Amino acid sequence: MTTDSDTPWLTDQEQRAWRTHLDVSRLLMHQLERDLQPFGLTNNDYEILVNLSEAEDRRLRMSDLAASTLQSKSRLSHQITRMENAGLVRRESCESDRRGLYAVLTDEGWDTMRRVAPHHVTSVRRHFIDLFAPEDLEAFRVSLAPVAEHLRERRSAL
Repeated sequence: MTTDSDTPWLTDQEQRAWRTHLDVSRLLMHQLERDLQPFGLTNNDYEILVNLSEAEDRRLRMSDLAASTLQSKSRLSHQITRMENAGLVRRESCESDRRGLYAVLTDEGWDTMRRVAPHHVTSVRRHFIDLFAPEDLEAFRVSLAPVAEHLRERRSAL
């Protein structure tokens, strides 16, 4: 256990940066979720639709989809069941692995994605992208790249 004297406490500047990051992350995801509500979708639904729409044949193994959306297999299974009931996706067996399953984007799911995507992009622009000058947006991306890489490496090491 670490004692107080061993803890590298955050400076005031570090604390402000960290808390601003937390505020922005929570507030932005809340707003994006609100902007998806009129379409009957959550951020998780939309993320799954995006992943499937960008995948070859609009299908992914459930284990790969769980990994790409950072969800447990159990949680993803419940999410996919809900989306199946809405007609957005379906499950298909994997012929090469009888235990494996694919999540497949249905035609209705594809149509939903095409209808919602322009609204979602507008929301992302309004609440995030357009609030930055282009050079500041690039600096922001560059600043966060080491954090993203570090976390990807940690995740792949698990």
